[in-house]
Formats: sequence, structure tokens, C-alpha cells
Amino acid sequence: MIALFDVGVRYDTTIALHPLTIRFDAGTFTVLLGPSGAGKSTLLRCMNHLVTPSSGVIEVAGVGKLNTSARIRAHRRRTGMIFQQHQLIGRHTALRNALLGSVASTGLLRGLWRADRGQTYRALAALDRVGLLGKATVRADRLSGGEQQRVGIARALTQQPDIVLADEPVASLDPETAVGVLSLLREICRQDGITAVVSLHQVDLARRFADRIVGLSEGRLVVDDQPGRIDAAQLTRIYRSPGDTHRSVPTTKEC
Repeated sequence: MIALFDVGVRYDTTIALHPLTIRFDAGTFTVLLGPSGAGKSTLLRCMNHLVTPSSGVIEVAGVGKLNTSARIRAHRRRTGMIFQQHQLIGRHTALRNALLGSVASTGLLRGLWRADRGQTYRALAALDRVGLLGKATVRADRLSGGEQQRVGIARALTQQPDIVLADEPVASLDPETAVGVLSLLREICRQDGITAVVSLHQVDLARRFADRIVGLSEGRLVVDDQPGRIDAAQLTRIYRSPGDTHRSVPTTKEC
């Protein structure tokens, strides 16, 4: 469980995230839905202090309030990140990239260059779960976009996380590959009881995969509901700013 209380982010006079209070329960798969600039990435990065909140408090089960450096480090060790552009090292193999998931607990030198058998086994097991064991020794820059994102998922799994934060993980993938990656991610999170918070801008994918949809618009939380209860009026609140009559609701076919 991770809970945010009146958490907001301000840069000088610009408000990137208006103060909000929200809780993500253990084992749930939540989608943050909204257009570019809605505040989805800011909210995600606040949740592991890659972005430092300007106000409010974040509390994590088993860690407590994230108000000290030690607690933030402890939280990050338990939190896997998945990125839109994969953030892999192209010249390294899929296995070596997956091993980077152990860096949070072992340090860069040991995690990447001096991995022990246990770490290597976890990384190989993670690659197996995402269907890439046979490509463990292939350089990351020789994999397809979907395969690279699956390596990103394997890297997060190697960390043995309680929480996974995924920032637009399928934005650069074709529709069929996007569905495959999200299906895999949701299945693994459910099997392992991982709390997942995933940012998307495609409504059809959010409705298909989310247990809960949290809609953001211009840095404000405007919708928080189950996928089956999201109606046209709520989507309008997410995707149309005041006075904006032109922006359409995106689907995977438009990406």
C-alpha cells in the first residue's frame, strides 16, 4: 500500500501537480489516464521521490512516511520502474540489463559486474517469465521495441518489488504489441501481488486492463472510478480543458 496525503508539486509559479490525496492498495492495477501534460509522470515520479513533492506526505506500508533519506532508499529498493523509452543499455545483453534491477539493493558494481549466482538466477527467471530466456545473451539494441520493454519488465522483477510504477510503458509500441506487454505486466503483478500504477493515454487500454482508473487533467485529479463506470462525461473532464472543443479521446489506433 502507498498513500499520498495532500501531495503537490510546484516549480516556482508553475503548478505541475495540484495537491491531492489518494491511496493505492496492495495488489491493485491502477491506470493513471490523461493527455500529455496532465501530471501523470509527475505523480508517478513523486511516488518514489524521483520528483520531490513540494507539499504533503507519502506513506508506504512497511516503510512509513517518506520523510528521511533512509526511508526513501528503503522504499526505492522495493519499487520497480518501467519507462516509455525502456532505459536499457543498448550494448549490453538482455541479461545484463535485467541484472540492473538488483542495483538498488547491491550497488552498481556488484549488481552489474559482480552479480552472484542468486542475482543471476533471479534475472534469468525474470527473463523467462517475460518470454525472453532464449534471448538472454542478445544485445538490447538488437531486440524489437516490444522485446526491449519486456526486458524492462524483467529488470523490475529482478528487484523483487512490492510496487511497480510504469510511465507510459506502451506509448512507443504498435497496438498489438502494446496489448501483449500490458497483458504480461498485469498477469505478473496479479500472480505476485504487486501493486502496479501505470500511466496511459489510451482509453481503450485503460478500460481493458485497469482495476481502477484515475484521471488527471492539467495537474488535477478529476476522475477516480472503476473502468466500467467511466462514462463520456468523465472522459470529457479528463481530455478537454475549459474552452477546448477539439481534443479527441485517444485510442490505440491513433497512436
